[in-house]
Amino acid sequence: MSDGESTVIVRTVARVVFPLVLLTAIALLLRGHNLPGGGFIAGVLTTAAFALVYIAYGLDYPDSGLFGRAPDGVSPFDSGPGLVDGYRYLSAVGLALAAGSGVVAVLLGVPFLAQAVVFVEHLPLYGEIEVASALAFDVGVYLVVVGALLTIVAVVGAE
Repeated sequence: MSDGESTVIVRTVARVVFPLVLLTAIALLLRGHNLPGGGFIAGVLTTAAFALVYIAYGLDYPDSGLFGRAPDGVSPFDSGPGLVDGYRYLSAVGLALAAGSGVVAVLLGVPFLAQAVVFVEHLPLYGEIEVASALAFDVGVYLVVVGALLTIVAVVGAE
């Protein structure tokens, strides 16, 4: 959808809903290692928020509106610069992080993806927080899901 086809209502809703959906996604990501939720559903919500921005403002908006650079006009199917390559890189980093969190456990002599917990104390405003190694896996899954789904959205949206 091009920039001129969306209405003021769609743009206003996208502007209001986008940060709320991202905040919800971050909350689900951070609670996922102890409760239902986590990387997958947070990644799907993040992708939905970006899809809404694409619908309201067009596929070129992240380049022009967020990063302040002119769109390069490269097809999403090309391997040149562009958002799709960034999304692919995001997926690769996420996969490395998710797999790496399991490999680290093996290197420490415990079963693959075994969970360890560290309590960080004396933090301003929070006091003490629990940081589990499963959070690294959840962040990796989150990055894979966001990268893969945004690649699909960008390629299909460019059609």
